[in-house]
Amino acid sequence: MEKVSYQAFIVEDDVAIANLLRIHLTDLGFAVDVFQNAEPALFLVQEKKYQLGLLDWMLPSMQGIELLEKIRALKCNIKILMLTAKADSDSIVKAIEAGADDYLTKPFDEKVLLARVRNLIRRLEFEKNILKAASSSTDNAMVEKNSPDRIEFNDLSMHFTQHTVEHKGQEVHLTPSEFKLLEALFKAQGRVMSREQLISLIQGDDVNVTGRTIDTHVFALRKKLGSWADHIETIRGVGYRVLVSASDPSSSAGEL
Repeated sequence: MEKVSYQAFIVEDDVAIANLLRIHLTDLGFAVDVFQNAEPALFLVQEKKYQLGLLDWMLPSMQGIELLEKIRALKCNIKILMLTAKADSDSIVKAIEAGADDYLTKPFDEKVLLARVRNLIRRLEFEKNILKAASSSTDNAMVEKNSPDRIEFNDLSMHFTQHTVEHKGQEVHLTPSEFKLLEALFKAQGRVMSREQLISLIQGDDVNVTGRTIDTHVFALRKKLGSWADHIETIRGVGYRVLVSASDPSSSAGEL
């Protein structure tokens, strides 16, 4: 991957692991700050423009999950990768719902770590390109290719206010629930949406929505979207996300 010039922070109380993470991020072009507890990290998050954070969960004072929640409350766009020995599904769901962009359990394979970080970099670049495309539009009579109202990615376009979806120029007819789910996945821009989060989005449709209902809607979405369905990744035991790249080496997509 081409070198990037981003700033990252690591919160890890195991010095050996922290040094290993710092070396890997530095090799990818990051300027890295390392902390052994959460409080100084939270202070600098408010002072510096970090793009990436690697957080341990079990920390000496403030827990990593609490730090994550406080960072998200600041409304800053930092990609957060949780690194923890907590491998149970409840912990993973809790971290995702608190705002983690990805989750990796210890002990981890260094190749997997690098793949996850590269994927977060791709998401940063993707979001930057969306903002650039929106800000460069000069035709006010038209909706920008990518804007708060419309987004286009790999031959699929979605117009949120008009409730329309097109794939390769052909309209895709979705139910209201399917549209809401796809809209949520698009707007998450690579972050995992848990089944619980997706349930809350369509609960008002006067139906008994369960995790299996979500799975059924996603299955129907994949059928209707054809080849584009490869961009919808299943995070087993947690939920779904839309991949920036369908060939992402960290993908764990699976059929329902």
